[in-house]
Amino acid sequence: MLHALSTSVPSPRQFTYPFCYDVDPLAEAASEELQHYIAATGLMSAEKGCGKMFGVLVVEYKDEAGALQRGFLAAYSGLLGGRNDWQYFVPPVFDAQQPDGHFKRTEREISAINREISAIEHDPQYLQSVAQHEEMTKRLQAEVEAFKVEVDAAKARRDARRKSGEPLSEEEQAEMVRESQFMKAELRRRKAMEQAESTFHNPHATLLKSLQLQRKQMSDELQRWLFAAYRMLNAEGEERDLIDIFREYTHAMPPAGAGDCCAPKLLQYAYQHRLRPVCMAEFWWGESPASEIRHHLHYYPACRSKCLPILTHMLKGLDVAPNPLAQKRHTAEPRVLYADEYILVVDKPAGMLSVPGKADDSASVSVEEYFANNSKLKIQNSKFLKAAHRLDMDTSGLLVLARTEQAYVELQRQFASRETVKRYEAVLSGVPSQNSTLHSDVPKHTTQNSKFKTQNSSTQSDGCAEAISLPLIADINDRPRQRVDMEHGKPALTLYNIVEVRAADANTAVAYTTKKADKSLTLVHLYPKTGRTHQLRVHCAHPQGLACPILGDPLYGTERADRMYLHAAELTFRHPITGEPMHFLSPSGFLL
Repeated sequence: MLHALSTSVPSPRQFTYPFCYDVDPLAEAASEELQHYIAATGLMSAEKGCGKMFGVLVVEYKDEAGALQRGFLAAYSGLLGGRNDWQYFVPPVFDAQQPDGHFKRTEREISAINREISAIEHDPQYLQSVAQHEEMTKRLQAEVEAFKVEVDAAKARRDARRKSGEPLSEEEQAEMVRESQFMKAELRRRKAMEQAESTFHNPHATLLKSLQLQRKQMSDELQRWLFAAYRMLNAEGEERDLIDIFREYTHAMPPAGAGDCCAPKLLQYAYQHRLRPVCMAEFWWGESPASEIRHHLHYYPACRSKCLPILTHMLKGLDVAPNPLAQKRHTAEPRVLYADEYILVVDKPAGMLSVPGKADDSASVSVEEYFANNSKLKIQNSKFLKAAHRLDMDTSGLLVLARTEQAYVELQRQFASRETVKRYEAVLSGVPSQNSTLHSDVPKHTTQNSKFKTQNSSTQSDGCAEAISLPLIADINDRPRQRVDMEHGKPALTLYNIVEVRAADANTAVAYTTKKADKSLTLVHLYPKTGRTHQLRVHCAHPQGLACPILGDPLYGTERADRMYLHAAELTFRHPITGEPMHFLSPSGFLL
């Protein structure tokens, strides 16, 4: 499992912070060794139709002579081709794939219950009884609603009679009381019939409910058993199971698949064999999944939902590099473009939060905090200051802040109802394909075959030739990333216009990249018609979008740069108090 690593690259002083890192040259050398192995053996042919996350862990150890040596371990996330026992790679923390093991035996029992449930659900007699039950339930519901109308009408007649001023005889009063009591009792009786019928009494239904309850109990017990079997070590020699770890860090049960990612596998093996972790890296091999954005051979941080609690435990005892996001970022100051007693329009620099972030995510001062603490910009009797919309920390450009609650509510309404118009400027890594997707579910005016004039800075984007419509949803396993989900995602629509394309010579250094460019670059204007999280970034990077990530995008991109090249360049809205049209420009200055 331990592989030789022949390189003179020195070891880093601190271990990799796994959730945000620049790949150490030593980990990169180990990754290249693994990549050569994958290519030479055709290993990924076992993983049909998709890619896989791989990881390396560089370790130090003493040989038999007592000399300090280095090597590396390799792992893949989850299963590879349905197996977890491939040579060259570390084993899983716990092997649940043994055919005669408790997990597989119970899994087969649950599968048998699933087949029984499916047989009942497709049984013609059961389906007929369900249809009859639904028909009876609807009829009784209709009868109850109709009788409620009669009850209300009778009560209205009695009330009108009492208010008429004409004297009521004792017999008439008694009759009105009897009518009221009878109708109330009859309504209760009919409701009871409806309630009784709402519970489906049928031998098939009783068995089905019993099987479903049994399946749930067995599944829950098996999941708890499996989580308890994953006993994770750390550098201090402490051992804890997944249930205990997640109870402390999230107060919830672990998510499915916890403990099977690359990093936990690698660290567990190292600790078990007394190997000292030096640095690590994870990269993607192969095609991107349909919902996520993964680039072949691109490095990625460990996921947060599964790995953050686990690695927080497993890294205890190691000297880990500090979280780069928790370091104060040195950015330019936001520039005020407009200010009155109700609103503030600023030009936000890249690297600055719009609103205060989580304590463990960033030490940067947000735009809200910056202006709230700037005495020169405070106005009399105004303590309210909120961003009416947001820009990602790595995005620069126009941002509107409200100075009163009334202004904030109205601006929020305008953004939510899409009455505002926004234009962004971005530099893409690569050139969008000529057959960029035109989606049939976008408005007709977005597919007109006429290019938006680049010299026209108006935010009227109806002349754009192309549109991207890819629904988005949060990736619950890897926040803050977003993914495309055609079934459950929220609609997201972006219009775009290609402004300029430039092929960068491999020997020509481009000013805003950290290395010599070897790809073409594209300057685009983007017009979001919805405001989903990371919408423009995903729509640019996704294979069904422009398939060209924004240059310097740390989440979805492929090329590092001194910043993410996305800028909110133009914004139109109405003043929240006066209703006056407001139009602001902030050119990005991105030049190819």
